[in-house]
Amino acid sequence: NHHLVKNYKFPNFAQALQFVDSVGAIADEQNHHPDIYLAWGKVKIEIWTHKINGLTESDFIFAAKVDEIPR
Repeated sequence: NHHLVKNYKFPNFAQALQFVDSVGAIADEQNHHPDIYLAWGKVKIEIWTHKINGLTESDFIFAAKVDEIPR
C-alpha cells in the first residue's frame, strides 16, 4: 500500500480536535501535510508523499512524530 493510515480514539470531540491541532502543527513544521478525518471521538490520519504517490522516509518520520503526541 502506498499510504500510512492510522485511526485514533478519544473520549470526546474536544480531545480529538486538540489532537488534530497538534498534528497540524507538526505538518506545518515538517511542510508535510496528511489527510485528516475528524469525527466525534475519532481521528483518521493518512500519510503519503503526493509528489510520488507513494511513501518516502519523510512519511515514516512524520508518522513517528504524530505517535509521540500525548493522548
